[in-house]
Amino acid sequence: MQTFTISDLSFTYPTETAPALQNVSLSIEAGSFTVLCGRSGCGKSTLLRQLKPILQPHGTKTGKILFEGKPLESLSQREQSARIGFVLQNLDAQLVTDKVWHELAFGLESLGLDTPTIRRRVAEIASYFGIQNWFYKPVAELSGGQKQRALLARALCAADKMLLLDEPVSGLDPKVSARMYDLIDSLNKDDGVTVIMISHDISAAVQYARHILHLGSRDVFFGSVEEYRESPLGMSFISGAGK
Repeated sequence: MQTFTISDLSFTYPTETAPALQNVSLSIEAGSFTVLCGRSGCGKSTLLRQLKPILQPHGTKTGKILFEGKPLESLSQREQSARIGFVLQNLDAQLVTDKVWHELAFGLESLGLDTPTIRRRVAEIASYFGIQNWFYKPVAELSGGQKQRALLARALCAADKMLLLDEPVSGLDPKVSARMYDLIDSLNKDDGVTVIMISHDISAAVQYARHILHLGSRDVFFGSVEEYRESPLGMSFISGAGK
């Protein structure tokens, strides 16, 4: 089953003449783990935001995006929240409540779920993510790694089958970054969560991803990690550490 089907997608920001995205076409299978990479300014965040209408930037867009066979724009805001989880790069801008437990419950409350369902779901996710020890802690006191984990947990509380992640390990030290990769990998392999993740740390990302989507200056690569490693674009990018 295809989660996203993108056909000839192009996008240009209002103040620009050159498109940020041009003729992007690909399909993302349910349960897959795709890493989105490319040099700075290539349109990675722009593309990821196109996959959730309420986060789409203003500009001129052409082409089509289907979500599970239906036009993405046909999803209501409630359906988007319940089906497509998103974690942005700016951590503090996404934390909207005072305590960790309330942060996890926030999305479920916004969906109008009943209190017993919210409590059960929050407890399940808190246990899965191992955050019981700081469940009642103020979010302002969390470390960078804890904030990342709390936001990932919040996204999964509401949307348990699709996660769009914009640099989820950015700014974390190597040990915490590795633990985050392991957690995301477990969500994908053990729970069937479809993951599309932007990463600059391509050497680490290819150890976990099954597919690579690379936005180049003139072309787009989309294929398996093995195909990417053997491609001229992949060999050049990996050897240059994504710079």
